[in-house]
Amino acid sequence: MEKTGFGAAQHARPPLVGREEELALLRQALADVQAKGVVRIVTVLGPAGIGKTRLLQDFIVEARAGAGEAGLKVFRGSARDTAGSYGLFARLLRGRFGLAEGMPEDAARAQVRAEVAKVLEDRKVGDVLYFLGQFLDLPFEQSPLTRALRDDPQQGELLRRAVFKVFIEADAARAPIALVLDDLHQAHDDSLALLRYLLEYLQAPVLILCAARDELIARYEDWDRVAEERHQLLELRALDDASAAAMMQALLRPCVKPVGPLVEAATSFAGGNPALLEQMLRIFLDTGVLRDLDALAPTPRWDVDLAKLSTARLPLTIDDAVNARIAALEPEEKALLEFASAMGSVFWRGGLVALQRADQQAPEFWNASEGQDEGRVDEILLGELMERDYILRLPDSTFVGTEEYIFKHNKEREAIYLRMSTTQKRRCHRVIADWLEQQSGTYSNEEYMAMHGRHREEAGDSFEAGLAFLRAGDMARSRYANTRASEYYERGLELCDDGAVSQRIEALHNYGDVLQLTGRVDDALAAFGEMLTLAYRLDLKRKGGAAHNRIGRLYREIGSLEEAGHHLTTALALFQAAGDERGVASTIDDIGKLHWLKGEYDVALGELSEGLRRRQALGDRRSIALSLNNVGLVLQDSGDFKAALERFHEALQIRREIGDLVGVVITLNNLGTVARDQQSYAPALELFKEAEEVAREIGDRNRLALILTNVGETYETLGQPEQAIEVLRQAEELCDELGDKLGLAEALRGLGKAFMLKGDLVRARDCIGRAVDLFASVRSKVHLGSALRTLGEITAAGGWGAAHTKSAREYFARSVAIFEQTGNELELGRTLQVYARFLLTERDFAEDDGARAEAEQMQARAERIFAKLKTSAPDVRR
Repeated sequence: MEKTGFGAAQHARPPLVGREEELALLRQALADVQAKGVVRIVTVLGPAGIGKTRLLQDFIVEARAGAGEAGLKVFRGSARDTAGSYGLFARLLRGRFGLAEGMPEDAARAQVRAEVAKVLEDRKVGDVLYFLGQFLDLPFEQSPLTRALRDDPQQGELLRRAVFKVFIEADAARAPIALVLDDLHQAHDDSLALLRYLLEYLQAPVLILCAARDELIARYEDWDRVAEERHQLLELRALDDASAAAMMQALLRPCVKPVGPLVEAATSFAGGNPALLEQMLRIFLDTGVLRDLDALAPTPRWDVDLAKLSTARLPLTIDDAVNARIAALEPEEKALLEFASAMGSVFWRGGLVALQRADQQAPEFWNASEGQDEGRVDEILLGELMERDYILRLPDSTFVGTEEYIFKHNKEREAIYLRMSTTQKRRCHRVIADWLEQQSGTYSNEEYMAMHGRHREEAGDSFEAGLAFLRAGDMARSRYANTRASEYYERGLELCDDGAVSQRIEALHNYGDVLQLTGRVDDALAAFGEMLTLAYRLDLKRKGGAAHNRIGRLYREIGSLEEAGHHLTTALALFQAAGDERGVASTIDDIGKLHWLKGEYDVALGELSEGLRRRQALGDRRSIALSLNNVGLVLQDSGDFKAALERFHEALQIRREIGDLVGVVITLNNLGTVARDQQSYAPALELFKEAEEVAREIGDRNRLALILTNVGETYETLGQPEQAIEVLRQAEELCDELGDKLGLAEALRGLGKAFMLKGDLVRARDCIGRAVDLFASVRSKVHLGSALRTLGEITAAGGWGAAHTKSAREYFARSVAIFEQTGNELELGRTLQVYARFLLTERDFAEDDGARAEAEQMQARAERIFAKLKTSAPDVRR
């Protein structure tokens, strides 16, 4: 087959045409960032080849040229050909820190440390390095905080988000930043979750440019509503006929003869798609329609053979174009691309050499210098396939000592791979897996460990493939990439089947953990249940205790308190039998929390105090702070505000010292509720506001919903129903989205009270009715008692018509009984007060001396309770 020599004199890049309006929008977004110091986001959507990347590239070149002395820092990330959970951000950070693939770890760490210190100046950088290093698969020294987070992946993920955001904001404070994020439709859900967090909460002069195909909107229908006040969606359309013709004319500028028929043929096929116009140019060259007049000339000059245009099989579809390109390959070129296609969209020269040698015997004496086969691989890769636009060489390589390449057009890779026989594919995957197993980078990166697993699976080695996926799951979990970790664990467990029992037990525990964190409660219960079965069969009491503990905590979270109690007491007995002191302390604390939820405060306080004592003996500060906080909650609900405040402040101090931001949010919220219970409403709102700011900073939506509920209820208590409803609606939406039944019920109860205060009894009745049903379903007595009190108030106000009096009295009586039974004196006093007011003001009891006497007794009892609970504790803000 005659070679055209295409690529020996590459065609010039065509000008950007037909995108004036889009460029104007991008320029305005950048002007806002530079002039106002704000975030602006533009998402560019469109099909493959429509020019998304080219538009952003040309805009960035223009923007950097016009940035002036202030400068514009540009960092790029792409989700293309990366399977890692945070591959998008790994590439972005590598560019930010100037890290080359294969760079020695010590040199890379030193470079990152120097750059982070420069940005953060004198601030503590240790924890920042640790979390940023996780994106880069670059380990840094752990601190007391990061060591504590090993047992709390959810908190670790939240803190890592916050650290990433803080670093970008600090970096942008020195000069505006543009983040260019390409191929978002290929990004993993974990990367997109982090990006959504940044879009919503980033506060700095940053321009975020996103490019994606329409599949992104299919995955996330609300993408255009994320940070919608500062986010614009830009949908790229096909070029109009005039712009398409102008682009093709520019591509054909080296031609020495008229090109009208070529322009017509190309624009007719491409339909305004710029990439297809360039594809047509390659086909013209491959089929001899265009011929290079001087391959050695510095600029190309092409002859036009219109006779060949009339006889050439020009494509009618994109598949035709792909097939024409494959047909133009020499057998040796095709064989090499078959090897590459088996590796994937990304491939390595070293892997190709291994595939070339798969059936060869070693020479008698192996010459360490480059062999003939390696030279031929380079000749084909560099001399032919790159120049003819089949593949691209990447500037850096993941694996040390070998070059990395990608297919320029993935459809060509797919078509080549499909033409291979099943036997040939299996053989290639086995060799590739063997080669990957010898690369050090495979064991430090979840993406490449999972790649190793996929090649083992395709080669038919299911067991080894399963172990590789389990290792990839561990790597992803250690980086808080919970969704990706669950996918790896699921595949690994399926492939390993009943083998590797010890690895399987550990994997089931970790799988259940990430399933719980991603809201898949039933699947998490199943994983912990299987772990329990394996532990029981092998008489592994410590592992059995861990399984029962996790099952009990899950049941506690979903409100199945009796089931939770059975599993937690079983876990305690197993931990005691195994001599596991940490497990014993943790489970005692969990049991105490369960009794608190049931309203059994004396028992709860005893259990939690014992758990605190054991944790203090172990010296785990994070766990100590957790126990102190839990003890404070029980003391608060028991009405001992002074002691509760002391415990909360002890917990807050520890949590601030170790950087436990989630714990800080929890304790600030608890201090706010104490202030509110003492009718110190202004300090309460200040504490809630501080907690809300930290929760938003770390992206903790569960705690944010709780705080918003407390803020709304405080506004209701202050007689401000409009503000209360606005905030409580936000809390309701969050809880509903998160599937938090208890939180949703609390928000609805608050809304019921706010609507009642506003006089909207129909909405009040609807909200409180839903709240009562939810509280009853989760069997929380304290919450149910509060909801019944509110239901009594609404019913007393006329929400149920003429028969309301009897029903209201029943609701109040049930509420009193619940709080007497649980010993919650604060809520008992509140119910007695409301019940008494009802009996004294309701017209049906105006002539009822018995009801009046009962009301006076209730009022006196409530006053005694409030007098006893009134404390001279120090300022709640301390």
